[in-house]
Amino acid sequence: MTCWDTIQSYGLRSLGYGERLLPRSDFTLCDQFTLIGSGMIWNVYYGFFALISGFLLATVLAVGKAHPSPWLRKPSEWFIFLFRGSPLFIQFFFGYFLFLSLKSVHPFFDMFTSAWLGALIVLFFNTSAYSAEIFYGALQSIPKGDTEAADAYGISGWPRFKRIVWPTMLRLAWPAYTNEAIFLFHATTLVFFTGFPALQQRGDALYYASYFADKTFNPFVPYPILAGYFILLTLVIISVFGLINRRLNRHLPQSSVRKIRLRLNLIR
Repeated sequence: MTCWDTIQSYGLRSLGYGERLLPRSDFTLCDQFTLIGSGMIWNVYYGFFALISGFLLATVLAVGKAHPSPWLRKPSEWFIFLFRGSPLFIQFFFGYFLFLSLKSVHPFFDMFTSAWLGALIVLFFNTSAYSAEIFYGALQSIPKGDTEAADAYGISGWPRFKRIVWPTMLRLAWPAYTNEAIFLFHATTLVFFTGFPALQQRGDALYYASYFADKTFNPFVPYPILAGYFILLTLVIISVFGLINRRLNRHLPQSSVRKIRLRLNLIR
């Protein structure tokens, strides 16, 4: 089988297309690159949809935490504290246990025990809490002169939030939020270690990397391939978020624009 045949057979295997059986012997580099790359589709899926939906919830939580009313502030604070204060790995297990319990109540919750939805929900809540804290800090850093100028022009309520507060919050929070996006995509590899099952061996990138490591007794080939894919994904994220960062700061002198810097997150 040529490398092109391998790509045709296994390129979309993680989605259920192509060969049903995994290769069992005579593993080539093409086999490993193709299947691990196929599994990356799920990692991108988890990260992308958790990031988009988490961005919306994080904005609501940040505004709620900054609100003077305790009826809005306290629920936001406790939600953020709960998901920032507990490890993501434990959240996966509690989420799976919760969905299994709900499954016994009604068949509707059966799909929540699958990785494509259940793991995505856990990642969604986790990144919402971390992003909300970033956005809250940005809200607290908005210059008073901006809001005072809005008051002077008679801009208040939703128009002020939409035209002044929210854009300024994003501009101040974007470098830190870029790091959160990178860590979120890296955290998708934890799905492999949780109880959420991969149906018919349609796993993520780490699933296939572990498969090759177990079969060949040589982890020094599949895991560097996996790391290479995530490095490429990180470069894409930095490029896209960098463009958005320049867009958010287009009205400022280049010398005052906050550049995106990567910072290690040792504990998640």
